[in-house]
Amino acid sequence: MKVTKAQVRENRERIVETASELFRERGYDGVGVAELMAAAGFTHGGFYKHFGSKADLMAEAAACSFAKSTAQTAEVDINDFIQRYLSREHRDTPGQGCTMAALCADAGRQSDLIKQTFAEGIERQLATFADKDTGFSPAEQHDARANSIVAMAQAVGALVLSRSCPDDSALADEILRVCRNQMLKPKSSSPVSSIGNSGENLC
Repeated sequence: MKVTKAQVRENRERIVETASELFRERGYDGVGVAELMAAAGFTHGGFYKHFGSKADLMAEAAACSFAKSTAQTAEVDINDFIQRYLSREHRDTPGQGCTMAALCADAGRQSDLIKQTFAEGIERQLATFADKDTGFSPAEQHDARANSIVAMAQAVGALVLSRSCPDDSALADEILRVCRNQMLKPKSSSPVSSIGNSGENLC
């Protein structure tokens, strides 16, 4: 039976969704094409009907997860977002969580295609902050972007450090708690510090 174009698109989306979750859960080298395709419900041979290489799928899966994360967190309350991001639940479910925390270290060892995809995803997160800075002077916008980068690095780094510890380690929880409390401390009421340190849209 002939497969329609709509079905081809649907199949491709399913593969990308499955890959996005498995890559975040186990890393790029932790899952092969055959296993990935089986998890999506397809045969290994069907992979190359959709993608030229595993790297192509890695890039598309990363772009997909970055886009979804930005959309899902765009309107969330800042404090609630930080609470959820630096939570034990997020730490323990990398497959459903932040792409940066799960895969940035892996991406740094990959091709320029993957690195460029991550750079674009990170830039998209920063652009979300910048959209709120339209009333700022150029100097304020520069400072707000710098603060956003610092907040992003703090949240992502905290999650990575926590995950590097044993699951039952007191340190794993301490890292999350200390960084969460620091990010939730009341900030200056100035627009630069309040947006730059917001923690919004970090994943």
